[in-house]
Amino acid sequence: MSDNITLTAELREDVGKGASRRLRRLGNRVPAIIYGAEEAPITLTLAVNELTKAMEQEAFYSQILDVMIGGKASQAVVRDLQRNPASGNVQHIDFMRISANKEMQVSVPLHFINEDLCVGVRLNNGAITHNLTEVEISCLPANLPEYIEINMEEVDTGSSIHLSDLVLPDGVVIVALTHGEDRDIPVVSVTTRRVETEDDEGEGDEASADDAADDADAAEGDSEDKGEEEE
Repeated sequence: MSDNITLTAELREDVGKGASRRLRRLGNRVPAIIYGAEEAPITLTLAVNELTKAMEQEAFYSQILDVMIGGKASQAVVRDLQRNPASGNVQHIDFMRISANKEMQVSVPLHFINEDLCVGVRLNNGAITHNLTEVEISCLPANLPEYIEINMEEVDTGSSIHLSDLVLPDGVVIVALTHGEDRDIPVVSVTTRRVETEDDEGEGDEASADDAADDADAAEGDSEDKGEEEE
């Protein structure tokens, strides 16, 4: 697990949609809320500059954060993040507190390694298709991985790596697989690229020649018809 990211938050007493709009209009703070762990929800604000810097790290979206409120740290994960559809600016962020002895569900990124050494790509003209870039897991906070690694080196064309094939740390479970075998979907696949062969080119040349011949026959027929009309 990476070092925790720390965010400094301030209590927000002026709540409601109007208050949030006014706060966003100022442009220097973002409204937020923290809840969970059998404690009362608390409305907060975060400095835009600090939040933007933290969001540049991949771990921000999947790891445990230290949210500092009045000098006291609350451990939490990002549960929801709302953006302005036009500008992409963060409009609101939800944090969920975590408990050390209670399992949590969170999405963690997938890291695909050795893609340049992939057998299907290197030897058999394959192409890699990523069906997922993150996966939802369940675990205790102490077992939370920063990411899950997938080794592509031995994957050949026509093969896929499914959720059940992922190598997980101890104490980590993929949520989808707890709902049945039909949820064991492909995570990444290697497919064969279509290669144009000489036969394909020949067929194309033959088709072009046939088309040209048909056009010539049609032109000749039109000429004969025109001559008959003149006679």
